[in-house]
Amino acid sequence: MNVILGQGDAPLGQVGVLSGHSAEQGSGPFPWACPADDQSITGKVLNDLDKDASTRLSFVIEALGGQEGTALIQTDEGNIRARFASGTPACPSTLDDSALQMIELLAVPEVMSYFNRVEASELAWRRDMILSRAAAKQAAHTPKPAELRSATGRDQVGVHTIETPHQGFFVTRSYQLTHQKFDGSTSPQLRREVFVATDAAIVLPYDPVRDRVLIVEQFRMGPFGRGDARPWMLEPVAGRLDAGETPEQCARRECEEEAGITLHRLDKISSHYCSPGCSTEYFHLFLGLCDLPDEAAGFGGLDSEQEDIRIHIVSYDRAMALLDTGEADNGPLILALLWLSKTRDTLRASA
Repeated sequence: MNVILGQGDAPLGQVGVLSGHSAEQGSGPFPWACPADDQSITGKVLNDLDKDASTRLSFVIEALGGQEGTALIQTDEGNIRARFASGTPACPSTLDDSALQMIELLAVPEVMSYFNRVEASELAWRRDMILSRAAAKQAAHTPKPAELRSATGRDQVGVHTIETPHQGFFVTRSYQLTHQKFDGSTSPQLRREVFVATDAAIVLPYDPVRDRVLIVEQFRMGPFGRGDARPWMLEPVAGRLDAGETPEQCARRECEEEAGITLHRLDKISSHYCSPGCSTEYFHLFLGLCDLPDEAAGFGGLDSEQEDIRIHIVSYDRAMALLDTGEADNGPLILALLWLSKTRDTLRASA
């Protein structure tokens, strides 16, 4: 709250009760007051907000997709009229409250970095990315094993300056930093830039009965920006993790949205960085068992996300031939096909 208001300790006052409403998860992890008969919300009233703090509070509510309302709040000192944030409930999250609160804490600074720079309404098209970046950062707080690699923590990295050269749908950040070297000394001050992305779920749908896979094809800016003569790529189904969503939930949702299929089972292949030298993007890769129709091709994707996707359903042998010819030059597709080659016999025997 202090980041939102731009001042010291938030001026919390007396306890108040908002009747006829319940607190529901709204945009990402943020709770909204939603109408609900015979229910109430208990909280603290913010007192004595100056004009700047009040404007900042209104900005963050609108930026996160909420609306402001006013109502009589019941307090021990009588009823007072106060503002509250309302909105449309989102799908319930499977994350616990502490994880959702961490996402909220990590998202608010980025939201408020736009204050006095853009109108709150202009953040609507960036909102999901802001929340997904916060969710990725929250997930990264859990350390991975360190039996072979160094267990040196991020607290051994000295950050001297942080700049944000680009802040739009995507974000880049530039750091001046030093870090502990393997010989125990400290590195000279380094300038490093990073593309701040989100976590993603990627799934290769496989039908073990018909022994076929589903591969999607779409135009990609990475190959185009590199100058690739053919910037349309063959890939597994993939999508960004929304805030409050697990990789498994995202994998199932994306298969329905991009390809119109329902998965029977998800087998985890790996979780890994795709390009750790310059990007924060983190992949959760799966093999998805399903029934694939006889149609050899079709189209998928969401119009709301301007997706133009062609669907290929091909035999296992033809899919593996893509590795030999080099037509499969997408890392997750290559890894998923190699994983399938290792597990295919077992999957077919139990189908």
